[in-house]
Parts: sequence; C-alpha cells; structure tokens
Amino acid sequence: MDATHPGAKEVMLWDDKISGFGLKVTPTGSKTYLFQYRLGGRAGKTRRVTIGKHGNLTPDGARKEAERLARTVAQGLDPQQQKQDNARKAVDLAFKGYAETFVEDCLKVRWKASHKDGEALLRLYATPVLGSKPIHEINRADIRAVLNKAKGKVATSRNLFAVLRRLFRWAVSQGDIDVSPLHGMEPPPLPVKRDRVLSDAELSIAWKAAGELGYPFGPFVRLLIVTGQRLEEVSGLEWSELTKSTAMWALPAERAKNGNASMVPLSKLAVAELEALAKRSKRKDGWPRTGFVFSTTGTTSISGHSRAKRRLDKEMSILADRTDDVHTIAPWRFHDLRRTLATGMQRLGVRFEVTEAILNHVSGSKAGVAGVYQLHDWGPEKKTAMQSWSDHIERILTDADNSNVVQLDTIRA
Repeated sequence: MDATHPGAKEVMLWDDKISGFGLKVTPTGSKTYLFQYRLGGRAGKTRRVTIGKHGNLTPDGARKEAERLARTVAQGLDPQQQKQDNARKAVDLAFKGYAETFVEDCLKVRWKASHKDGEALLRLYATPVLGSKPIHEINRADIRAVLNKAKGKVATSRNLFAVLRRLFRWAVSQGDIDVSPLHGMEPPPLPVKRDRVLSDAELSIAWKAAGELGYPFGPFVRLLIVTGQRLEEVSGLEWSELTKSTAMWALPAERAKNGNASMVPLSKLAVAELEALAKRSKRKDGWPRTGFVFSTTGTTSISGHSRAKRRLDKEMSILADRTDDVHTIAPWRFHDLRRTLATGMQRLGVRFEVTEAILNHVSGSKAGVAGVYQLHDWGPEKKTAMQSWSDHIERILTDADNSNVVQLDTIRA
C-alpha cells in the first residue's frame, strides 16, 4: 500500500479476496480504506463505508474490519446506518446529557422531595468520571470508579449507588440499554447507626450560639431545634406554608422527603422566631404571604449548611469554655437535632405514635397494616407535644442562666 503513488485522478484499488474492500488514493496522496456493498441484490443502491486512513490502520487491520462489515451485510444489516446510529447514540446517550434528562423526566417526577440530592450526587461524583461516555458503553468498572470517588463516605456511597441504580433502571425501561451495569452488584455497606443526642446543656449552648450567627442561619438553627423537621424542609420553608392564626406549618408533599404532606404545629418559641423574621420583611403587621423564610438572594432558599455548621461549632466551643458542666462538645450533625427532639419527647412522656407523626415518619406505628387502618393524624396530640418540647427548651435555657425568669427577648433575638 505504501508503494501506491497518487495520480492525476482519484484511484481505487480493490482487494482480490474480499469483495467490496478497497483503498482510495486521491491526487493529494491521501489513502483511505473503505468497504463498498449493496443491499437488496442488484437492484439495491451501492453504498460505501469509510474504514479509516492508511497509516492509522494497517492493511491487515483494515481487512479484518472489512470482513466484519461483509458479515453484517450478509445478515441483511446496513453498516452505514449502523454507523449513523452509533454516532447518534454517542451524542444522545452521552452520560452528562442523559443524566440531565433523567433528572427532569424521572427524578423530579418520582423523587419529588429528594431530586435535588440525587441531581447533586450525579453532578459531583458521576459526571466527572463518566462525562460524555454513552450509557450503553458504561460497565461495572466505570461504576466502581464513580463509587470510589465517594470512598470513605458511607452514607454518600449508598445514596450515590441508589441514584445510579435508578438511572440505569430507567434507561432499561426507556429501551436505551438492555441490562443495567449495576445488575447483580452489591450496594455499599450500611452506615453505622448514629445515636448522637445532644444533652440539655449542649442544646442550651447550641440555641445561644445560634444567636451569634445572625440571619439567616441563626433563626434557621433554632427552628430546627424547636420543630425537629428535616434540614432541607426547614431550609426551603416558604411563608405561604405558614398560618399565623392557627400557628401551623403545612409542609406540602412535594417538599417532604418521603412525599407525604405534614401539618407541623408551631410552638410559642417557633412563633416567636417567625415573628422576628417577619419584622425583617418590613411588613407592618402579620407575616409575609410569599417568598422564602430563609434566603440571601430573595429568589432561592439558603445553602451552605456545612459552612454555617462550622461557624456554629466555633461559637458553641467558645460558650462551652465558659460553662461549668460542659467543657468539650462531641461532633454532631444538624440531623441529630431530630433524634434529640425524639429522645426528649420520650423523656417528656410523649407517645411514640405522636413523635412519629411530628417527624413525619412512615415506619413503626404507621407501617404496614397499621398504616392502612390507623388514620388518626394526632393533630391535637402533636400540638401539645410540640409545646411541651418548647417549654422544656425554655426551662433548660432558664436553668443555664441561673434565673427563674426566661428572658424571651434574648432567647428569641
């Protein structure tokens, strides 16, 4: 092939062993292997498929590809159409774009309450590894590479695995792949069960330290403490969900993590925090009717919880040094405040079913058959329990100040 010289016109050299396999030599000296074929017998249109340039391919390598193309034609398939389909798949099924479509068409529909978490996991861990690789070419080794990026983060690894498993199951249902690369793979191990509960002294310090953070994270932390609701649910709280006259927060299903709407009674401490927040809106009376309760932009809910937690930890450490019965505070997370509320309510004698209803859990007393026939919403009991928890917080704040009078203006600032 190297000895073939260009002429004044394009030259075609055909192989004498494989019909349709040839080399095209242009006047400029370019040499390209191709395969020519016809589907449907003599009446069919002659077509050509480019195999590759000489130099990039050896004659033997080009001949092997020509043999494969000949077998494809013998099966009645069109190599040119297959090449076009593969090119389309490389674009349409590239992981990055496909993941974005999956979020819009599946996660936002099926995982309404947690689709942002799933989207973030794909963006932070999967897309940097898989990039533009078509999903039908992704294998287990690729999946392991993605999971390795979250190595050491037990809960994140399991959540990432769950999102990827859902994505590829969806791809199978869409007919874009035949088998999920996660089929048969064992999920990462369960995280170690957490049992961190803040003591009353720690809770008092957390409340006071929150006051040093200012808006929005100071009152945000305090509402986490008094309501026991989930981080994202409190972060995305909107004024339209709140009713001052009944002291009630109507958490809509689309914002609840488990997809179940919940009525959250607001205790006196919670109302006091919201009153202070309403005054920031410069509204003459009442609470705003629209907008986010916690926002730095006016158009989006707050983020940056990790930075806020680090600031809170710093303020708590300073206060702990000044406290006789607390010198060091063990690490804790915002989610531990839900466990702290649940444990505190148990100490206060609140029924387990009521605590479950407050936390909007679909487990235990509301699971299985009980969930079908037990339809009482525990509304009055929840209201009483939430006020009992609020009273308990006021008591521990009073005890910490060595005073018989709760200074509400200081507590709720």
